[in-house]
This record gives sequence, structure tokens and C-alpha cells, in this order.
Amino acid sequence: MEQTSKPQYNVRQNVRFMVACAWRMAKSVLWLCLASVVLQLGIDLAQLYLAPVVLGKVEHAAPLTQLLGTIALFSLLLVLLHGLLGYVKCNTIFGRVDVRSGILQDLNDKACTTSYPNTRDPKVLKLQEKALNACNGNSEPTEHVWETLTNLVLNGAGFLIYLSLLSGLNFFLILVIVATTAAGFALSKRVNEWGYRHREQEAEYQKKLSYLRSRAQASAVAKDIRIFGLKPWLDDLYDSTMNLYAAFIQRREKVYIWSCVADVVLGFCRNGIAYGYLIHLALTKDLSAAEFLLYFNAFSGFSAWVTGILTECSTLHKESIAISTVQEYLNYPEQFRFEDGAPVPKAERYELRLKDVSFRYPGSEKQTISHMDLTIRPGEKLAVVGLNGAGKTTLVKLLCGFYDPDEGQVLLNGRDIREFDRRAYYKLFSAVFQDFSALDVTVSQAVAQKVSGIDMARVKDCIGKAGLSEKVESLPKGYETHLGKRVHLDGVELSGGQDQRLMLARALYKDGPILVLDEPTAALDPIAENDIYMKYNRMTEGKTSVFISHRLASTRFCDRIVFIRDGVIAEEGTHEELIRMDGGYAKLFEIQARYYQEGGEAHGEEI
Repeated sequence: MEQTSKPQYNVRQNVRFMVACAWRMAKSVLWLCLASVVLQLGIDLAQLYLAPVVLGKVEHAAPLTQLLGTIALFSLLLVLLHGLLGYVKCNTIFGRVDVRSGILQDLNDKACTTSYPNTRDPKVLKLQEKALNACNGNSEPTEHVWETLTNLVLNGAGFLIYLSLLSGLNFFLILVIVATTAAGFALSKRVNEWGYRHREQEAEYQKKLSYLRSRAQASAVAKDIRIFGLKPWLDDLYDSTMNLYAAFIQRREKVYIWSCVADVVLGFCRNGIAYGYLIHLALTKDLSAAEFLLYFNAFSGFSAWVTGILTECSTLHKESIAISTVQEYLNYPEQFRFEDGAPVPKAERYELRLKDVSFRYPGSEKQTISHMDLTIRPGEKLAVVGLNGAGKTTLVKLLCGFYDPDEGQVLLNGRDIREFDRRAYYKLFSAVFQDFSALDVTVSQAVAQKVSGIDMARVKDCIGKAGLSEKVESLPKGYETHLGKRVHLDGVELSGGQDQRLMLARALYKDGPILVLDEPTAALDPIAENDIYMKYNRMTEGKTSVFISHRLASTRFCDRIVFIRDGVIAEEGTHEELIRMDGGYAKLFEIQARYYQEGGEAHGEEI
């Protein structure tokens, strides 16, 4: 049995959350749920009394016209109620989808705005996955819960009405029916919850199968499948996973059959007792045929209401666990200040400073940055270089405010950035990161990061500065050409270097006062890279800029260079000053120069 932590929110709190969401997003959900209960109760009572009333008319030899009129009246009532109920059910789906979609939007907003460390925390990511799973379809808890609540209210109301109807009979018999119904439910629940207790195991099989199907069909893998002959291997992986899943399903179905057996036995006992008691009344108490039929149907219905209450309570408990994950994720604590933070002061230029900063990633034993002091002066072009793993990208993440240091401070114009609204702080930065993201949209939208109100003259200027004008203007629809083929079949796929230039144009379009470029030329060939260097001064004019690169030839365009080794600043100065120092920077520069001069032979050194 899988162990799960106790939900932070109970059933009452989760129901209140869903009601509040409905009140905010689609009030019609609540009124239509109540209307459905009233109409369904009306149908059930009309069906309960139809046969006994008609039979009573026959017993009392009522005129044919009266008999037919009674049947017609009940029929008309049932037609009307069924019609109204059908109308309500047809319309209730829209509001329920709106509520679920609204919650999904809230989850997406949280994912896009939560403190950056949360986006890398496995605990938070697992919670996010569970919260999204609770909203991924019409049958998922954040939508199906309305059906559960409607049925629970319906069964509760039906139970009270039928209880009042049967209260004149043997109360002990009512207790027997309640007890046998509850016993049958408890046994069935225990058996049926086998699947619920093992739900994550089943989800794991389904996830693996879905992953294998998607990878086999992905265009990005098509070349590998053909060159390496991967189809038999993929088939073996799929078949082995499917066999495990089939064995799981077989075990589950063997368990489920006992639920059916228990339900049949207890149902037979319950109905037999009720039927025997009513026959006794008919023989000894002059119970009429109409009353016999009414009470027998009422006993059956009463048992169904009890089962319904227990079933819906169990279902609501399960759905509450899933809805709790939604609330837990939405209310997950933030490490940074947002709306409650101070506004970022306006200035023509900004100074960034790291004051005795140390930082290690969660779970890591070694500090990535150790007691670092660094001041980036307003308008300065700073280059950060070093070997892989030296801490260059971590330095950028600290400057940009993605992480707070474990020790020390990151200062903006002398103030600790932890004081500020972090989202306002992010607006100061334009950046190209190593792991950039690009959506399948048009070229102009990818640069402007908006759908409408795009300044096309500015888009073209930024694409020109990034050296991509000739390529874009050669595309079928120019700046309105779709990128990627995941959404648009007519989309164009750019090369790695072209994608990188596009991201550079995006950063220039944002026009933040601080420009951060983390390996912005990694995917470019030497000629294209040199073209970017020639335009670097124009791109960074009037801005504070941080340029990270492992290619030291790029650093001579910057005002100052810091050479990082093992999380500390080992050397700093201009390119010429560092070469004269004849230290780690000079050695690395010599190795790289030799690499290019001798056709890529690095003589065993890491570059």
C-alpha cells in the first residue's frame, strides 16, 4: 500500500474552496446543482407514487376516465420534469468547465509567477503535477466534484423524505436495512479501493506507455529511429511495460469480483427481509396491494439513498484529497517578496553589487559561489569567464534575482534586492540564457512577446542588430512566418544559431537597462560569432551589461573581465592586463588560441 501524506485541507475546506471558485468564476454552477436536485427528487417521487396510486384506483374501481386522467397527469409531470432536468444537465457542463478552466488558469499563473527556486524544487514540482492532474479533464475532481456534491445533496434529501415515509412502520426493520446497506458498502469500499490505493502505480505504467508512444511519433526522433534501427528496441520497451500493466489490471479485476459477490449476497438478504415483513403485514394487518407496492419500492429506494450517501461521501473524500493538492500548490509559500515588496527605484543606470555572497544549490555539499565580492558599475560592459562548473551561470542567476544568496547580499544601487517587488526587479533585465525557450508563434510575436500592439519597426531593428534580417526576410511570410511545427504545419524550424540570434533580438526588443548574455554565441559559427562581436557596442549602448562566455576571444570587447575559478573571482582586469598577469586566464586563452590554430587539437586540456 502506498503511503501518502495527510492533506493540508479537509473536506469542508475543499468544498468551501470550490464553492468560492464557482461564485467567482461561474455562479450558474451552484444554482443548476440545486435545480438538478429538486428536479431529480421530483422525478423519483413521481415514479415512486405512480404505480401505487394507479393500483389504488384499480382497487377502488375508479372510473376509467379518472384512471386514465391520473396516468396522464403523472405522465405529463414526468415528461415535464425529465425535460427540465435534461435542459439543466445540458447547460450545467458549461459552468463546470469554466470553473475548472479558471482553476487551471490560477495554477498556470502560480507556475509563471512563483519564486524561481520553487520551479526547481522536486517537492513543489510533484505538488504541481498532482494539482494539474486534478484539472486535466471533465472527469477529474475539480469538475466532477459538482456531480458528487449534487448527488450527495440529492441522496441526503431522498433519505430524509423516505425516512419520514417509512417512519410509521417497524423502526427495527429500518435499522436492519441501514445496517445491511452500510455493511455491504463498507465491504465493497474496501475491495474497490484496491485500485485507489495503487493509483500511483497504475499512473506510472500509463505515464511510461504515453511517453514511449509520444517519443516514437516525435519528428525530432525520426532520424535516430531510422539510422540506429530503434524500432525493435522501442517495441520491446513498450511490450514489456504493457505486460506489466496487463498483469496489474488482472490482479485488480480478481480483487474487484469479490465486491460484486458481496453486493449480491447482502442485497438478497436485505430485500428478502423487507419483502417478508411486508407480506406479514399484508396477511395480518390488511395492507392493501397499493400500500404494499408503495412501501416495498420505498424500502428499495431507502436502501439506494443510504448507499448513495455512503458512496458519494467516499467519492467526495477522494476528490477532496486531489482538490487539497490544488490549494496546497496555489498557497505554497513564496521565498521572495512580490506585491508587498518595495518598488524598484527609477534611475538612468543601475549598479549591481555582490557583497560577500555565498551560495550552494539545495542538496549540494559544495558551495557554487563562495564569499564573492563584485561591483558592476553603471553602464559597464563586464565579461565573466571560466571553465565549465566554475559558477558563471550561477552568478547570473544571483544577479537576476532567481536565487537569494545563502550569505551576503545582492545590491541594486546600494539596496538589498530582497526589499523589492521581485517581479518589478525582473523588469530591469533583458537576457539571453543558455537554456532559452521559444514558442511556436510568428517571428514578430517571438521577438515582441505579445500578440497585438507590436512595434514592427522596432522588431525589424532588433532582428537587424542580431544579424537575422536576411534570413527572416527570405522566409515565406517574412516576419509573420510561423516558427516550429508542433502547432503550425507550415512552420519553419530555425537552426540552433538562428534561434540564438532570435532570442538576442527578443532581449533587445525588451530594452531593459541591464543586459545579460549567457553564452549568446555558443551555437554560432566563428564568422557569425564575429558579426555579433562587431555589433556588441551598439547593442549595449547606454546599458549595464554582463557577458558570459567560454570563448575568451569575445571578452576583449568588454570594459572589464572577471575570471572565475571554483566559485571565486581568481583574476580581473582588461584582456591585456590579464594576459600580462600570465595566470589562469592567460593559460586558458593560450590553449584556446592553439586549439583554433592547430585544427581543434586541445592537447588534453579542458577548454
